[in-house]
Amino acid sequence: MLFFSDKKPEIPTAAEALPGRDTTMLIPKHHYVNGAPLSGPFANELEKVLFGVGCFWGAERIFWKLPGVYVTAVGYAGGYTPNPTYEEVCTGKTGHNEVVLVVYDPAQIKFNAILKAFWESHDPTQGMSQGNDVGTQYRSGVYCSTIEQHEAAETSRRVFQKNLKTAGFGTITTEILNAPTVYYAEDYHQQYLAKNPNGYCGLGGTGVTLSI
Repeated sequence: MLFFSDKKPEIPTAAEALPGRDTTMLIPKHHYVNGAPLSGPFANELEKVLFGVGCFWGAERIFWKLPGVYVTAVGYAGGYTPNPTYEEVCTGKTGHNEVVLVVYDPAQIKFNAILKAFWESHDPTQGMSQGNDVGTQYRSGVYCSTIEQHEAAETSRRVFQKNLKTAGFGTITTEILNAPTVYYAEDYHQQYLAKNPNGYCGLGGTGVTLSI
C-alpha cells in the first residue's frame, strides 16, 4: 500500500544537511558520446553554465546534441553536502539539485540558443518537481558563470513567463543564481541515455516556445 504525504519538499539548512566527504567522485576521463574531456580545466574561450531541468539523465541529452556545445556532464550543485552520492541526494538532505554542466563555445552557439533549449524542454512552473519526479533535487534552475549569462537568463525568464501565461500556465519557479560548486555524479550517470537508449526520461516540455 502506498502512503502519500501532503508535505512539500523543502531544502534543508546547512545544519540539517548530510556531512558528505572530502573524497571526490571517480568519473570517466572522456565524454561517452563525443570523446571530449569530461572535466577541466577547459580552454579559455569556452564558457560554462549549469542547468537544473529535473532528472539529469534526459536533461543532459538535450544539451550534448546542440551544435557548439563542447562537453556536458551531470552532477550535484546548489546544496551543502560536499561530494555527495546519488543516494544521499535522493534523501533530500543535501540541498543539492541534479544539474547538467554545459561547456560551450560562444563563437559557435549563442547563449540564448542554449536557454531556448532549456526553457522548452521542461515545465519550469512545477516547483520542487518535474513530471513524476518529486523532490528538491528536481527543481528548475540556471546557475550562471558570468554577468552576461545572468542577464540573458533573467530576460529569457521574463519573456517565457509571458508566453506561459498566455498559454494558461502558472508562475515560473526557476532559480537563477551564480554558479555554485558542482560535484560530478557517479560514472554510470554520465551520458546515461547514450549508454542506455531505452532508459528512463521523465522530461516533458509545455509545448510553449521561446523566441528571443
